[in-house]
Amino acid sequence: MVDKSKLGLSDEPSTIPIERGKIREFARACQTANPAYVDDPAPVAPPTFLTTVNFWSTGATSPLAQLGIDLRRLLHGGQEYVFHGPPPRAGTELTFQTRVDKIYEKEGKRGGTMTFVETVTEFHDPTGRLVAEARSTAIETGQAPTKES
Repeated sequence: MVDKSKLGLSDEPSTIPIERGKIREFARACQTANPAYVDDPAPVAPPTFLTTVNFWSTGATSPLAQLGIDLRRLLHGGQEYVFHGPPPRAGTELTFQTRVDKIYEKEGKRGGTMTFVETVTEFHDPTGRLVAEARSTAIETGQAPTKES
């Protein structure tokens, strides 16, 4: 059961260096040969590159982990990236912080109530300017899956 009193909960700010090699590896993993990502000496980060912050934060301190979600019933409901200017380039260091933005419920079609948790991760450059936001939706289904489903 999701702890709804955690609405607004944030983790501690962390930093992520945007590195040329990591941009190239990410682009190759996404099967792109776009020279803007793989050849440029200061490549721009692909839009979904910011997902790699998951490798920089610890699961225990994640606001999502502190909500009491039953992981057997967890679904990824969506991901959106909003850029407030050009995407970051290699050589930039960003500070990021995640907060629980919304918690709401809907009735599921297979029975039970689904709980939706929307989080927002904000990315700021060294001057404090908001560079990007990653918005994610997690869904806790009304019941755990069975062998039949």
